[in-house]
Amino acid sequence: MSCNDSIKPYGEKQTAFDKRYIEMALIWARNSYCKRRQVGALIVKGKMIISDGYNGTPAGFENVCEDENNVTKPYVLHAEANAITKVAKSNNSSENSTLYVTTSPCMECSKLIIQSGIRRVVYCNKYRITDGLELLKRAGVELVYIDPEKDIYEQQ
Repeated sequence: MSCNDSIKPYGEKQTAFDKRYIEMALIWARNSYCKRRQVGALIVKGKMIISDGYNGTPAGFENVCEDENNVTKPYVLHAEANAITKVAKSNNSSENSTLYVTTSPCMECSKLIIQSGIRRVVYCNKYRITDGLELLKRAGVELVYIDPEKDIYEQQ
């Protein structure tokens, strides 16, 4: 199996599966206790989900993401970071995998994505700050934008 086969294992049906995995990430985002923005992430390698995550506080902390002024607390973890660290605690490797995330990654998460060997990022909401996407492009990570409501599928 070539690297591309492991990154896009569904062949002609890859677009349909990308849309389904994004729908699953949107459902997973609902687990977040954050009020301002709920984000979900799945890491898929081959045809198997190897990790998942959503934004929230570290394990053992209260499940409150915003302070009294509705500002996100500085220690809240992003969905991508939670999914990547979950892989690190398992026997799986994220090398040559795809990350499905409901919001485009920030700069910090993009650095983690690159270092973890993820080769594709599929997302469905464009965050206003795009420096994370620019870094991923520079690193050669394939980017795909999906708008499930408007049936838009763009490789970037």
